[in-house]
Amino acid sequence: MNALAFAWRSLVRQPARATLGVLGVAAVGALLFDMLLLSQGLIVSMRDLLARSGWDIRVSAGDLPGRGGRVSAATSTAERIAALPSVKAALMVRVANAQIERSGGGPPIGDAPSIGGGPPIAAVFEGIGGRSRHREPIAPPWTVVRGREARGDTEVVIDSAIAAAANLQVGGTITLRASCVSDREALPPARLTVVGIAEFPFAGTNEDAIGGSLDALKAACGGNVGDEADLLLVTSVGEPAETAAAIRAEIPHLNALTNDQVVGRLQQTGFTYFRQISAVLTTITVSFAVLLIAVLLTVSVNQRLGEIAALRALGFSRWRVVTDVLSESALIVGSGGILSLPLGLLLASGLDRILKEMPGIPADLHFFVFERDALFTHIGLLVATAVIAALYPMRIVSSLPIAATLRDEVIG
Repeated sequence: MNALAFAWRSLVRQPARATLGVLGVAAVGALLFDMLLLSQGLIVSMRDLLARSGWDIRVSAGDLPGRGGRVSAATSTAERIAALPSVKAALMVRVANAQIERSGGGPPIGDAPSIGGGPPIAAVFEGIGGRSRHREPIAPPWTVVRGREARGDTEVVIDSAIAAAANLQVGGTITLRASCVSDREALPPARLTVVGIAEFPFAGTNEDAIGGSLDALKAACGGNVGDEADLLLVTSVGEPAETAAAIRAEIPHLNALTNDQVVGRLQQTGFTYFRQISAVLTTITVSFAVLLIAVLLTVSVNQRLGEIAALRALGFSRWRVVTDVLSESALIVGSGGILSLPLGLLLASGLDRILKEMPGIPADLHFFVFERDALFTHIGLLVATAVIAALYPMRIVSSLPIAATLRDEVIG
């Protein structure tokens, strides 16, 4: 009988202890797997989100987009950027807070109840204006799923959450009050036509969004908007890094970052906390797993010292009994590790939903993202756990005095 089969029979003879070990490793392994997914999840998800947006470069007045104030003289700045040979298009983005009245704009959508009145819906109004070298259509930073894109100063697109809450559909109208300079502004309400329902990938999980042209935003703000932009999105023709360098050379007071550079900055600043938490919890969970398996194996070996001594006396080599203990550890950790993968993915899904409730987190951004490297690291750590946990029990059986143990067993 080989060592693995012998170890399996030893575990079957002690089902309670074996079950405890497997379940313990499964629970610890699930947490370990989640921590490995968390360590790079935000980075991978953010990189994928930026790549899917279709924009290579983000130009802002601060070190990172959204920080450091607005870009002044946005129209002329966008024109200068669009005129560069390596630039295909430049898009100006201006963001304002808005309050939407719940007055309804048409028949209900599906099973959505009709809502008359009620508190206003807080939303973010994204106004855009583009510049292209060849006057080609420029894609907005959202995706229309029903209806069409907004045009002019009286049309907007809204997300599905606003459509359901305000009982709106394509062709309806909304009445909103925008705050473009200060939340204390007392501007008259603006009535805009909803021409589409859209998805806003960079909108927060609990954040409703409206999209339209810069002219529509200015109309909603009563003309109280200067020639400023929160962000300029640029599509390059060639290498994004070279185009970003050309933009910085053309307009030195602005900061142009490629998608990879944005992710790199965030990785060094905003995402460091999650990597540190992941590293600490990974260390704790691996240590706990090692202690758990080591204790279970040590107790099992101590209870079978007479049996092990008898096997040695019958011709089992020292290497064979050591291999039996290592195989027993491998079976416990291996079985628990297999169970930990679906358990970890289920736990990650729930934790991801909880963490995405934090303000300012885009709805399409995920904290836990599956990667093959994380799976391989998880397997490697479990293998190391099985080996390290078995070291002390293996030492016990390798140095076991056969004659003295058998005599103590008979006398006892």
